[in-house]
Amino acid sequence: MVPTAGSIGTTLFLRPSALAACYLILLQACGGGSEPATVTPPVVPPPTSSGLDARPGNTSCLAGDRPSSALSLGTQRVFPNLGFSAPIALLQAPGSSSRWFVVELGGRVRVFPDNAAVATSSNFVDITARVRSGGEMGLLGMAFHPQFPVNPRVYLSYTTGANQLQSRISEFRSTDGGATLDPISEVVLLTVDQPATNHNGGNINFGPDGFLYIGFGDGGNGGDPFGTIGNGQNLQTLLGKMLRIDVSGTTGAVPYRIPAGNPFAANGLCNNGAGAQACPEIFAYGFRNPWRWSFDSGSGELWVGDVGQNLWEEVDRVTVGGNYGWRCREGAHDFNLTCGLANNLINPIAEYGHGVGVSITGGFVYRGAAIPSLAGRYVFGDFSSGRIWHIARDTTPTLTMTTGFDSALQIASFAQGIDGELYIVNYAGTLHRLTGTSTGSGSVPAVLSASGCVDMQNPTRASANVIPYLPNAEFWSDGAAKDRFMALPNGQNIVIGADNDWTLPNNSVLVKNFRLGTRMLETRLLMRHTDGSWAGYTYEWNAAGTEANRVIGGKTATVNNQAWIFPSEAQCLLCHTAAAGFSLALETSQLNNSITYAATGRNANQLTTLNAIGVFAPALSGAASTQPVLPNPNDAARTLTERARAYLHTNCAQCHRPGGGTPSTMDLRYTTPLNATNACNLPPQSGNLGIANAQLIALGDAARSVVVSRTGRRDSFAMPPLSSSLADTQGAQLLTSWVAQLTSCN
Repeated sequence: MVPTAGSIGTTLFLRPSALAACYLILLQACGGGSEPATVTPPVVPPPTSSGLDARPGNTSCLAGDRPSSALSLGTQRVFPNLGFSAPIALLQAPGSSSRWFVVELGGRVRVFPDNAAVATSSNFVDITARVRSGGEMGLLGMAFHPQFPVNPRVYLSYTTGANQLQSRISEFRSTDGGATLDPISEVVLLTVDQPATNHNGGNINFGPDGFLYIGFGDGGNGGDPFGTIGNGQNLQTLLGKMLRIDVSGTTGAVPYRIPAGNPFAANGLCNNGAGAQACPEIFAYGFRNPWRWSFDSGSGELWVGDVGQNLWEEVDRVTVGGNYGWRCREGAHDFNLTCGLANNLINPIAEYGHGVGVSITGGFVYRGAAIPSLAGRYVFGDFSSGRIWHIARDTTPTLTMTTGFDSALQIASFAQGIDGELYIVNYAGTLHRLTGTSTGSGSVPAVLSASGCVDMQNPTRASANVIPYLPNAEFWSDGAAKDRFMALPNGQNIVIGADNDWTLPNNSVLVKNFRLGTRMLETRLLMRHTDGSWAGYTYEWNAAGTEANRVIGGKTATVNNQAWIFPSEAQCLLCHTAAAGFSLALETSQLNNSITYAATGRNANQLTTLNAIGVFAPALSGAASTQPVLPNPNDAARTLTERARAYLHTNCAQCHRPGGGTPSTMDLRYTTPLNATNACNLPPQSGNLGIANAQLIALGDAARSVVVSRTGRRDSFAMPPLSSSLADTQGAQLLTSWVAQLTSCN
């Protein structure tokens, strides 16, 4: 307040902008100079109820042009002086890039040094006398023990038997330090009678969990030798399955054990191929012929190429206990209607029709460095047409593939070197490396310190040009603590919509740090690029906490004895949906709370602060006390209904709302009345999870409520469906308590 010249003793209350103008007028009136442009008015801070004195300037933490690229694949023959007889696999020993091993269908494994000019190969092992080969029979797979050659065991998968054809999984040992395998050291782990000479599968590999995985086809004869819906759906046979066994010990006279996580682990062994109960060796089922499959070295995910029947070839991302459809479906299409209304079938990630290929060869998620644009993408091909495709590993099911890259090779198998580069085994006898070139514009920094969003001297700290924020209801992130910041371009503002959701201007960046204990683990940047499109990028912190490197294509790492999932670029947008406005937590009801601002040490309401420093345009109308508030699900002072609905809003409603992109019609937004959510006392639309008389939300009965069950799971039926390896037990208990006391949908 200031006295005016004409009314001494009279007090005027002026806005800060009017005060500054008044100051200039007084200067001129009192002879303060005739060049007001050179005079700096006093800085007038916002009201002390604001947590910040001014909006920070921002010229560095900005989203520029969105990266884009066009990728062209190619192949280059390698080891041109070598030739092989019907090769079906190529691999290196764990941790050793000095040698390559080629598996030949007839029963030999050849070995040679990693030398481009090598002219000869030698036998690593020869079991041709035991192998029945030809067509889809033969020596079909090989897997080194993860500690080879310290642990000198190697596992072979092959077909044998003059009359009764059998698939055999056997252990062999090296007695010369890993130079060769001793053929007389064979220990048979399990055998499976094969009813036909096709659909034998046969690939084997160790998973990141240290267990041995085995893939078997359905036994041929159309996969229906018993006149039923086929071996793929028959849980009392090992045919048509992906198996998982533990070779670190024995079960009685049988040289393997059953991992506790297998879906039927408590049942009697099926080491002769069948049993009286569901076989405990089963990891997943519903396959026709999983010829080639692999684990992603970044995420640990299991990718399977399942050979189709007459019309469709499919790519499956396989999880424990999953049913992948055969012989109920071929690809994503009904095949045998005797399956009835089976609703636990998992869609393939991708498929292609027999117009472009007729026999899929599963590949690998690319983790090499030579083709940056391919990073984190799953590469696969077709044996007959030679076509090669690549898809994002988080592709939404089901993508239909078309032309692809024509390699002109008979793609018997893909291979991945220790360095992550991909190779192709040509059944005609030659080996090839996958190559690629890409062009594009725009870029995202490879290291977080170059983003402009963190302190250059200490990247664990936010830069001075960002604004902290904290939502009332936080998304579950496997127990991690999170810090959040927004960075807005100078002169641009946030617009608040009629639904109280916020729209950020182009070039904005949202920063989110994740910490487990005291360790900085991950930083995610959600950017609105120059063209208005949103994109997400993630960075992994080094153990020293001095820098974070960008992760392309996503990955999974073990941190503090838990699996931590770094999402891929596409996975970011599976949660940050257009229907939810992309930014998710930036809505009026989420930020209507008080936080302490490190820049000033003041505790203040976030809406009041952002309004005072001019972030909104137009300004927020009305005090924070008049604005909506989303409850904190952990606030015991709020009702169970308020807390549970807030939990569903922040963890589920970004997808489960109108336009959210799910096959469900549920609307789980906090503001939607329960009787309008399309969830209360209504049956599920995407499977009942084996729950009798299941409802999405069953009044008074959490055990029959699929929404509750999905929250407590971490498998292919979990919700949220990605980027989490630990179930939110506290959240599931909150929903359980809420549903248990529900008596009405009103």
